[in-house]
Amino acid sequence: MPRSAEIVTSPETSEPAATQPEGYAYAQLGNPDVTDSAILAQESALAISYNGISHAVMMVSPSAVEDFITGFSLTSAVVDSIDDIYDIRLRHVGAAINADVEISSRAFWAMKQQRRQLAGTSGCGLCGVEALEQALPQLNVLAKAELPAAAHLDGLRERINAVQDLARRSGALHAALYVDGSGEIRTCREDIGRHNALDKLIGALVRESHDVRQGFAVVTSRCSLELIHKAVRAGIGNLVSLSAPTALTVQWARRHNLNLIHLPHHSAPRVYSPAPSAREE
Repeated sequence: MPRSAEIVTSPETSEPAATQPEGYAYAQLGNPDVTDSAILAQESALAISYNGISHAVMMVSPSAVEDFITGFSLTSAVVDSIDDIYDIRLRHVGAAINADVEISSRAFWAMKQQRRQLAGTSGCGLCGVEALEQALPQLNVLAKAELPAAAHLDGLRERINAVQDLARRSGALHAALYVDGSGEIRTCREDIGRHNALDKLIGALVRESHDVRQGFAVVTSRCSLELIHKAVRAGIGNLVSLSAPTALTVQWARRHNLNLIHLPHHSAPRVYSPAPSAREE
């Protein structure tokens, strides 16, 4: 068994206490005698250190944290492979989480050479990037993948709503999901940040040894350029977005052979990448 499979969580870091939904009382505006309570989404500050060196602090939903750290490490190019991740240890300090990640010497040396200090937030995955080259990085071109069957997207929005357990209780959460080659939803990860949700999904897929070239990934949020970066780095062949992509995301998806599909509310799925052969922009 490779050391990367021996990801360990410290005994004091069990997630349930941090992720239990909590009801908050509220009164109606203009009618203060009418009160009720609602479950609200949880968020925690997560500080990630690699081999003892602080690297990033960001706000995340405190669920599937190991999946997030694995996906973030891969899609941020801290490591090239899960084999470079030797150990993950979490420690809860009040509402915050400290993550000590042990990575290979080769990956650690490369990380120090990059000298990146990220300060991510749930709203912007590019916060803290110090150079334009990091915002628009060089990525490997993917081998072309087959598009999913149109039938696998039938009723997808409703099926996604059914498996978004956290969002159904609290709202305010994005989701990233994996639909396998037979059209079944196999994995769902949720987070207050759309980038975080996709990192969690990628981490889960890698840790569970799914073939990311089969089936497709789905993001419920706006499809930003950084989500394209993450999908390409993870080797995902098909990405479905419930929100329309920007022109730049389409250009990058086409350039890197990532199949990009938009699923509108009330019309058929739209394949933006690869470009239609008669309409290559």
